[in-house]
Amino acid sequence: MRRLVITCLTATLLTGCGMDTASDPLQVTDHLTAATPAAAPPTTTPPAGTVRPAPPVQLAAYDRDTHTLVLASGPSLILTDPSTNTQRTVPLPSAPAALHTERGQLVAALPDTNLVTRVDLRTATAQTTPVPGGPVDAVDLDGNRMAVALRNTATVTVLQNGQPTATADKFQGPAQLLPTPSDIYVLDRLTTALTPVDPATGSKGAGLRAGQGATNAITDRYGRIITIDTRGEELLAFSTDPLVMKQRYPVPGAPYGLAYDPTRDLAWITLTATNELVGYDIAGGEPQERHRLPTINQPNSVAVDPDSGTIYIASANGAGIQVVTDPTTTGGP
Repeated sequence: MRRLVITCLTATLLTGCGMDTASDPLQVTDHLTAATPAAAPPTTTPPAGTVRPAPPVQLAAYDRDTHTLVLASGPSLILTDPSTNTQRTVPLPSAPAALHTERGQLVAALPDTNLVTRVDLRTATAQTTPVPGGPVDAVDLDGNRMAVALRNTATVTVLQNGQPTATADKFQGPAQLLPTPSDIYVLDRLTTALTPVDPATGSKGAGLRAGQGATNAITDRYGRIITIDTRGEELLAFSTDPLVMKQRYPVPGAPYGLAYDPTRDLAWITLTATNELVGYDIAGGEPQERHRLPTINQPNSVAVDPDSGTIYIASANGAGIQVVTDPTTTGGP
């Protein structure tokens, strides 16, 4: 397998990374389209672990404080206790575009009804906040500030006690927000780029392209941003402050779903073109493939319990939820 580990250039040298347009160095075409997961072929290998019935799932997340697996299926959240497989359902006004869990709370962005919903995972109660503009992602910054990516206005807004305090504009398709100690990094799926935003002022720093079709990203415990380039079939790692691409590694098979286990330093990536899950050790200077597992059909979403190492893979076409116990202790492939 070919290996590519590169140090790109600092964010101020964008043209050195192949970006050259007069108006926007991150926009390489006038006809931007976001990358999407591949249509999975029929499965030919039995999935690893066990498979539980579930409706089609668009998003999955895990909260370690309440030990709750959260699945988004249409305009509903399914809250599951994996130890007992008991479930509670929280109806939503519309389907969420993003989920974030932390300390027993879940934040969901609902673009079609202009709402951000906060769910207490202990009580399964929801509270909604109107946010005009089609919110596609929302993350807490501190006790009373939240950053929201807005689809309709192509902006990122910081709200304090529900009121806008700063706005960054002139994005194309802001889709995912990644807070760091100093900035918010915005993954734009249309320009397939990462851009830092100062949450205090809304000012944008210089951005970097993130492959040919970035779809999902997470931050790791080293402060890096790990990004999936679905169209280019690569794993990308960026350091921040300054924003620099540090690693670039081939991941064939239309990578899409992404989850990070900070306890084991594993990035779990679903391959929708091959119905597989791959685990990469990202602790060092180059990703190392440690595990490769057959999955259920159309594995668009994945979540991980960082305490037990259990992995949850969700099918987008109703093939179920796949549960795999920590392969680092069971001798998995």
